[in-house]
Amino acid sequence: MAWKKPSEELSKFLDERISAFDVKKKKMFGCPVYFANDYMFAGVFENDIFIRLPEQERKKIISENDEVVPFEPVKGRVMKEYVVLPDSLYNDSEKFHELLGSSYEYILSLPAKQKKKR
Repeated sequence: MAWKKPSEELSKFLDERISAFDVKKKKMFGCPVYFANDYMFAGVFENDIFIRLPEQERKKIISENDEVVPFEPVKGRVMKEYVVLPDSLYNDSEKFHELLGSSYEYILSLPAKQKKKR
């Protein structure tokens, strides 16, 4: 299965918008993703921006916008807690910043990850 390369334009766009948050940028499968508190919370996959949201906010945003869908990088394998945002949401600066902030706060509220023993 071949994935498309992540959109450079979207990657730069997300880079600029996410700079307001204390995050670490990494690459997963060639895609830019952002971590805080050792948890991934946003990224670009192919031509999509995805973010992680708590259950209540996920349900709300999906019910309010039929273009918001669960993040499914591999058919049949939905990533729990992640949604793909349509350009109508991420091009709304205020709404997008609010969503990123909500995602960031949610990630910071999660318990610290335990280091795996080697």
